[in-house]
Amino acid sequence: MIERKKNQEKIKSIVTPKSSQNENDSVEVSLRPKNLEEYIGQTEIKKNLSIFMQAAKKRKEALEHVLLSGPPGLGKTTLANIIAREMGVHIKITSGPALEKQGDLAAIITNLQEGDVLFIDEIHRLKPVIEEILYSAMEDFCIDIIIGKGPSARSMRLSLPRFTLIGATTKLNMLSAPLRDRFGNIFTLQFYKNEEIEKILQRSSHILACKLTKEAMIHLSKTSRQTPRIANRLLRRIRDYAEVHNMEIIDETATNETLDSLGVDILGLDHADRHILQTIIEKFHGGPVGLNTISAAISEEQGTIEDIYEPFLLKLGFLERTPRGRIVTKRAYQHLKLPLQEKNNQKGQKTFW
Repeated sequence: MIERKKNQEKIKSIVTPKSSQNENDSVEVSLRPKNLEEYIGQTEIKKNLSIFMQAAKKRKEALEHVLLSGPPGLGKTTLANIIAREMGVHIKITSGPALEKQGDLAAIITNLQEGDVLFIDEIHRLKPVIEEILYSAMEDFCIDIIIGKGPSARSMRLSLPRFTLIGATTKLNMLSAPLRDRFGNIFTLQFYKNEEIEKILQRSSHILACKLTKEAMIHLSKTSRQTPRIANRLLRRIRDYAEVHNMEIIDETATNETLDSLGVDILGLDHADRHILQTIIEKFHGGPVGLNTISAAISEEQGTIEDIYEPFLLKLGFLERTPRGRIVTKRAYQHLKLPLQEKNNQKGQKTFW
């Protein structure tokens, strides 16, 4: 009895990671849209999803498996929850690193009901042994379980209800081809436009019961890295500033002071972004320099640099990826107000970069 209780608690921890249960996340969840109509941005994805979901409901079938890719904070988890809500089914949430053994995944998918959604975040971090179970589960809706060990071991096939797997990844290229090909719908989320971020901030400020002037909202949208999660995080910090200073309406001055205290500049770059650029410029003459060298120089994980910081720096045109390594561009020098580096080109001539 005790052992069974322990197993149930383990399965619960796999399905509902602890990181999603803290107080800060509860505030973030309250800001998430509940349906496609409330979801702002990603117009083409919403249009296609709406059609595919309507068709599946008309046929009374489960939606085909969905793969969502894109940088962190663009709304992949939110979309997964919306899909489940629009389809009128339950959703179970886990992540690639949380699934350590075949039994972990088997315990989850055998408890799904017809049409349910299983959402796996960071699906590119699944272990190969877990992927092997997913192949038959996604395609044939059955799994093979090995019972026993050694010569007496035998295989047993279990039938599964037709469910929808939604995978989220920040690294689409790290998914194996067999797994990627089993998804019927593959969507890549793009960075948001400033106008879309303004609409998100307007909605979030209403939920948080804080008032922003139009100028403050425009300024905040420009510093949000075109990412809803960052926009909402900065909005919460500005709300804190306003509450401490007894401000009923948040103006551009309050917004500027809060962002300055957080080290966020007009383009949304923070201390870490500037540290990366300045390290490449000051220690490596602007590049080219390898990612592992940058990682060692700033004491930061390579994956964090590549997944969190680089996408936006590349979008701004502040950083370039070349076969020889990363290079800081002229635009970054100008933004940081640093003198251009003197270099020799391939012909031995001096140029400024």
